[in-house]
Amino acid sequence: MKSTSTETLADATNPGAAAGARPTSRLSTLFAIAALTATLGGCGGGGGDSGTTPFPPPPPPPPPAASDSPQVCAPTNPYRGDALDPTSVGTLANEKAWLHSYMSDAYLWTSEMPTVDAGSSSFSNTSDVYGSLENYFNALLTPNRTASGKLRDEFSFIYPTKEWNDLMNSGATSGYGIEWYWDSPTPPRGLRVAYVEPGSPAAMAGVLRGDRLLTADGVSADTNTQSGVDALNAALFPSANGQTHNFSFSRTGSGTLSKSVTSATVTKQPVPTTMVIDNAGSKVGYVVFNDHIASSEQKLIDAVNTLKAAAVTDLVLDLRYNGGGYLYLASELSYMIAGSSRTNGKVFEQLQYNSKRSDETNSDDAKTPFFSTSCILDANFNCSNQQPLPTLNLSRVTVITTGSTCSASEAVINGLRGIDVEVRVIGSTTCGKPYGFTAKDNCGISYFPIEFKGVNAKGFGDYADGFTASCPASDDFDHAMGDTDEGMLNAALYNLQHDACSLAAAQTARRSALALGADARPRLLRGLERESRVVIPRR
Repeated sequence: MKSTSTETLADATNPGAAAGARPTSRLSTLFAIAALTATLGGCGGGGGDSGTTPFPPPPPPPPPAASDSPQVCAPTNPYRGDALDPTSVGTLANEKAWLHSYMSDAYLWTSEMPTVDAGSSSFSNTSDVYGSLENYFNALLTPNRTASGKLRDEFSFIYPTKEWNDLMNSGATSGYGIEWYWDSPTPPRGLRVAYVEPGSPAAMAGVLRGDRLLTADGVSADTNTQSGVDALNAALFPSANGQTHNFSFSRTGSGTLSKSVTSATVTKQPVPTTMVIDNAGSKVGYVVFNDHIASSEQKLIDAVNTLKAAAVTDLVLDLRYNGGGYLYLASELSYMIAGSSRTNGKVFEQLQYNSKRSDETNSDDAKTPFFSTSCILDANFNCSNQQPLPTLNLSRVTVITTGSTCSASEAVINGLRGIDVEVRVIGSTTCGKPYGFTAKDNCGISYFPIEFKGVNAKGFGDYADGFTASCPASDDFDHAMGDTDEGMLNAALYNLQHDACSLAAAQTARRSALALGADARPRLLRGLERESRVVIPRR
C-alpha cells in the first residue's frame, strides 16, 4: 500500500509558503517542495485504519448533482477503470462539470465557492487528469479563514477510489510502525519519533519514542533540495513491504544511533495502555486511545470494565495522537464515561448541512445519540453483538491533547460538554475540525469536500480553531506514555490533585512555544484521511 500522508514542506526558496498554502492531497508522498499547489449517524466515522477489523466501505452520499449513469470520463483518466458505476468516454471538461455541480450541491460552504475559470491551463492538462482535477477541486474550496487566520477548510481532499477502498477495508498497513512528528514544515523541522507500535519493525530494530531524526539514507532531515525531499519521502514512508532504509537518530543520553529498518505489515494497537494510578490516595484511570477504528471498540469496553472494577474516581483519557475516525466509537466512549442518567435522551452530535440540504439536517439520521450498547462490526459491516456498555458514571474527565487531536476525538470533548460533564483539557490546542464528509466516486476518483458540521446537545460546534487547553503542557518525548513523570500525564495528575495548573508544565510549554516560533504547528505527519468523519448507518 502506498504511503498516505498529505503534509507538505514549504518551497525551499520561499520559507513562508507553508503558512498560507493549502496542502496537496495526492497521498503518495509526505513532502512537496515545489510550489504548494467523516460522524456517524450510527456505525461510521473515518480515519486511517491499521487494526485487524476492516473499515466499512464509504457509504453513498446524497443524490449526485450530475446524472447517475454513466459517468462521463476523460479518455486519459488512468483511474476510470476503477469507477464504481458504468462509464462512457467523454472529456476532462465533462469531469470538471460534474465536480462543480456536485460541489455546488454538497459542499458545506457552497455560497463561498470562488468563481473559477474551469478552462484554465492548470485545470486542463489531459496528460495529468488527476492533477488537473485536484487543482480545480482545491480552487473551488472556500478561501475564507478562521479567527486565528488559518484556512477554514484545511481538510477537503480527493483520493483515487480503489486506493481509498483498499485503505479503508484493509486490516493493516505497510510501514515501520512509527508515528513521525515534526515541529515545523521548514528547517529546522525537528523530525522525531512520537510513537512506536509494539512488535513493529521499528520496535524490533530498537527505535524508541523521542528519537530525533538526523538523516535518512544519508540525507539530512532538514534538506532543502527536491532530490533530498524525494529521498526522505522514500525512506520515511516506504511504498511497499520489504523495503530497507537506514536512519541516523540522536537520543538523549545515548548520542547518535544508526538503525536499519525494513517495512512490513503493521497492525496497530488502538488502545495500547490501560492502567490505574494512585494519585495521592485517589484512584485515577489512565487510557491511551490512538485511533477510532473498528478494532478499538472491544478494547475500549475492556478498558472501561477494568477501570470500573478498580472503582476509579477520575479518568485521564490520552488523545494526544488520536486524529479521529468512527464517530459511533466517540459516542460509545462518551456514554461509558458519563453513564446513562447524564446521557439519556440527549444528542451526542447533530449534523448540520448547507442550506440546500435542510431536510437532511432536520432528519433523524442527522442525530447521533449517546450509544448505550456495543456494535462490534461483522464482515458485512452490521452490528453483530449489541450488548449494554459498562459505565464509569463520571461527572468529569481529563483529556490530554495536542495539535494532532482531531475530529472524532474533539467530538468526545464537545459531546460531553454538551451534557455538562466537566472536561479538563491538558496539553495544547486541538486541530479544530468540527466537520465531516462522505466519499463520492466519479470516474475512479473519490471526492471529499466538507459536507457537514457537528454540534453538541447545546448546539455548539464552533471550534474550527480547536479547543484550547485548560492547563498548558508539552509532549515529553524523554518519557514513555504512561510514565507518571511524562510531562503531560504529570500535569494532568497535578491538576486533579491540586485543582490547579502545574506552573512547571506551563513554563515548559511556554519555552517550547517560544523556541518553535509563532508559525510552527507541531503535530504528527499523517494524511487528511486520518482526520475525517464519514457517515454510515448503524444497522
